[in-house]
Formats: sequence, structure tokens, C-alpha cells
Amino acid sequence: MSDGERKLLDTQGKFVQVVKDGRKRNDIEWIPGRILLSNKRLVLATNEGKRTIPLSSLTRVTASQMNQSLAQVDSYVKLRSGGDVTLVAPKADEEFEEILYGALLDQIVVLAKHPAVEGGVVRDIGWEKARVKLDGDCIDLAITSGTFVELDIDDVGTVEAKDMEIRGSERPMLSVEHTVEGTSVETHISGGPRHVSLLEGLVRQGEQRNVADDVELSDEETQVLMALYSGISPFKIPDFVDMEIDTVEEVYDRLLAADILEPVRTRREVQLEARGRSIASEAMSDQ
Repeated sequence: MSDGERKLLDTQGKFVQVVKDGRKRNDIEWIPGRILLSNKRLVLATNEGKRTIPLSSLTRVTASQMNQSLAQVDSYVKLRSGGDVTLVAPKADEEFEEILYGALLDQIVVLAKHPAVEGGVVRDIGWEKARVKLDGDCIDLAITSGTFVELDIDDVGTVEAKDMEIRGSERPMLSVEHTVEGTSVETHISGGPRHVSLLEGLVRQGEQRNVADDVELSDEETQVLMALYSGISPFKIPDFVDMEIDTVEEVYDRLLAADILEPVRTRREVQLEARGRSIASEAMSDQ
């Protein structure tokens, strides 16, 4: 290994290159071999030779689940490097993904705006520099003003990616909805295209887990969801939506059973799950 290079993971698995120089390959076959990851490169080795992918060339990393019985693997990590796309299915798949993301994103500096939106209300705050720290399933942002943001991937509701003018130039921007102390907020993150793309691949995993499926809600359930989404205390919901306490309790029970709410401490204190926030956001947009 070169100076400053450290081995992070050495495991067995399978891999296949599905796109080469921008063209999809037809002769796709999973190849068993050795997977070596350092802080500078990924090496995929077989008896016939090895292929090296510099980490600096990776522009997108996403994790996927296989649902085809003949796919030979249960899950894999999709790596995009220039015009090439490679699927890697290590035996230590969760460990590989976590270590890889850490090597790519840990300690990078981005621009952040937090909270850009709080309880559905846009906040008038500026962009600040923030340092990224990955801690398991959390993205921690240490903002220069002293604010510390803990963004739990499993708590991500919706993600929006777009280009916008930031500090006088066009930059990619991620809008990530999550919660802080039970209140729905949006944290906006910007930076170089490669870093933003890698962060997007990570936070969209949470969005996909919590996607709002087609759920039919009653008028009462919709009112309660929108009130919670707007930051109304669960204890004040009956008065706010003009319902009897017992009726609101029944709504809570149905939404808890549907994994749209989660209990906090007492039966009447609840907060929205990421899936529930996604549903509430869509319901409010339809009003």
C-alpha cells in the first residue's frame, strides 16, 4: 500500500460490472472473489486478476435489495465511477457499506442551512459551513455557529435534490426532511457535485424505507396527521381539530397500528414516524 493508505476491510463476496464506458453489458455474471477496501481504493480480486477502483472516482453509492430468485445475491451495493457501474455483494454487506461511506464522506466540509424549514414554516437563515461526521446510521453536522445536527437515516422522510444559486454560484442542493425533538424540520445541504451526490445516495436510503405508500385515510385521520405535522402538541390535538378526546385516541390507535405514528412516553403522547410525515406532507399539498 502507498503512504497514508490504510486497509479498512478485507472480505469475500461477489461482484459484476453492469455498465462499462457508459454502455450496459449483456454478459452479466456474478464473479466470486476477494473484496479489499482501503481509505483510498477498492480492489476486486479473482484468480484471473484484479480490478482497482479509486475512491476518489466514485460519484454515487446506493444499496439495493434483490427480489429475483435467480439473482444469486440477496443485496448489493451499486457503485458509479465515471461511465462504469459495478455491483458489489460482500458477505459483510452492512459493514462494507458503512465503512465505504465513512471513507468517502467522513470529515468533509459542506454548506448547511438548519433548520431551513421548521414545522412547515420557512426560516430566514443563511448558509454556514459544516463538517460531516458519520456515526453508524447517523449523519452528524457540526455547523460553524455551534449548532450540532444529528440526522438519523431511519428518520428521513423526504429528500429533494436540485440546483440553485447559493453564495453567488449555481450549486447542487439537498433538502432533507427529518425531526428534531418531535418537530418536522428540513436541513438543506450543499457543496461540490460529487459530495452532494454521495450524500444523496445515503439519505435516500432512509426515504425509500419510509416512502408513503398508497394509504387511504379518513378525514379525521388526515386532520390529526396534518395537525401533528404542523407541530401541534398531541395533548392539544382534540381542541385543535375539534374532536372528542376518545375519538382522537381511536385515531391514534389506528395510526399506530399502521406504523404512521410511534408512541413516546404515554398513550396519548405520540409523534409522527417518517412515513407519517411523508403522508401528512402529501395531504397538506392536496388541500
